Amino acid sequence: MKNKKKIYWLLFAGFLLLAGCGSQATDKEQENQLTVVATNSILADMAKEIGKEHVIVHSIVPVGTDPHEHEVLPEDIKKASDADVILYNGLNLETGNGWFMNLMETAKKEEEKDYFAVSKKVTPLYLAKGATKTQADPHAWLDLSNGMKYVEEITRILSEKDEDNQKEYEKNSKAYIEQLKKLDQQAKDSLGSIEEDKRLLVTSEGAFKYFSKAYDVPAAYIWEINTESQGTPEQMKTIINQVRDSNVPVLFVETSVDPRSMERVAKETGLTIYDKLYTDSIDKKGEKGDSYYKMMQWNIQTIHDGLSQEKPEESH
Repeated sequence: MKNKKKIYWLLFAGFLLLAGCGSQATDKEQENQLTVVATNSILADMAKEIGKEHVIVHSIVPVGTDPHEHEVLPEDIKKASDADVILYNGLNLETGNGWFMNLMETAKKEEEKDYFAVSKKVTPLYLAKGATKTQADPHAWLDLSNGMKYVEEITRILSEKDEDNQKEYEKNSKAYIEQLKKLDQQAKDSLGSIEEDKRLLVTSEGAFKYFSKAYDVPAAYIWEINTESQGTPEQMKTIINQVRDSNVPVLFVETSVDPRSMERVAKETGLTIYDKLYTDSIDKKGEKGDSYYKMMQWNIQTIHDGLSQEKPEESH
């Protein structure tokens, strides 16, 4: 009996030793990984594609949530404070209530040392003619050629912060950009086949300016950007008249906005809401748009299929 007890305790002690070693190994791995914090899930996904096993990535704004305005939580401050690298979009995206800059100040982070705008190489489009830099349209990633510029900038940042893995980052980046280039060409071919008089992309927020310019699909929307008033009587009147005067066959609604305003447009015009589109966030893991590549692939196919429909006769 004593021998059995002795064997039991030896086995138990061995288990604890192995568990401790495993924990230490995990800690060691994490010590060698770069801690990256991104303001939204799209940038976080790009960082994961480039960094792979060499990075631990956290998105401040949760999947499916609007990054224009965010209520900073204590966890956000801790994550930002502990981060090796912080990535933000810039171009007027994270300005709602000044949440991002307030977070950086609280976390005692410095621009171009700790936090970086990934849109630096993008030629901005603006919310209105004659607008200032603070009125830039932030949704540059919806043009895949800009998405590639984001990838290049993130690759540069990670490589400078972690020179030991620079070759890995550059290799992953090159493969990723090749995928995005192919998808960009597919978008041009697919969307270019839509009949010209049906090419009007109607959404709630005016997020598709870059997309429209890149793929020659004019955009119409209820409101300009999510930080302004949404679904006002004047906005509704304008979009309803625009839809009635066009040959557009369907409407779309974004995953990160309240669909009720677009539902009213559908009711007033007799058109259907064809499907959801991704703008400010990827989708939950396992869903069709759970990465930047997949969300863009979904958008391209869905817009093509929707705008290839016939306008219903009962529309008004």
